[in-house]
Amino acid sequence: MISFHPSAGSADAEFVATVTDLVNVVYAAAEEGIWIEGTERTSPAEVASIIAAGELLVARSGDGLAGVARLRRLPTGEGELGMLVAHPERRGAGIGRDLIGYAESWARAQGIVTMRMELLVPQSWTHPVKRFLYDWYTRIGYRVVGKGDLAEQYPRLVPRLATPCDFLVFHKDLVS
Repeated sequence: MISFHPSAGSADAEFVATVTDLVNVVYAAAEEGIWIEGTERTSPAEVASIIAAGELLVARSGDGLAGVARLRRLPTGEGELGMLVAHPERRGAGIGRDLIGYAESWARAQGIVTMRMELLVPQSWTHPVKRFLYDWYTRIGYRVVGKGDLAEQYPRLVPRLATPCDFLVFHKDLVS
């Protein structure tokens, strides 16, 4: 079951910690070698802020957390899906596919015609997880529309990079 987590949940410190830990564990493995050791993808404050804004998608399996993603409408009118993770014990079970499907359906219902995703990839070597994600995104209809400026959009992250990276921006037309 996938749904937006209630914004009141931002005050639930245990849930915020669970989401923060899940995102950080998944990203530590998925982005190994990209960041200086010890760099975390998110913080409890950021997760609480995402929840308070009503932007956290939650995939549940039974009474457990199977995955999460951030879904929001950008000021430009595009939908944006990010921070997409599946619980390591549920990898390969279709959680990511289900979260993306939910996000795209939500966006269409909101009249959003374009979904945006971002992918950080090393410039001088092929990261196996990033290659997998690039291939997967393109298979499900996303296309690279440009390179974003990591220093402009996420300036606090640049000093934490362990290797030079490109910041790819993907779009999917939701009306075709």
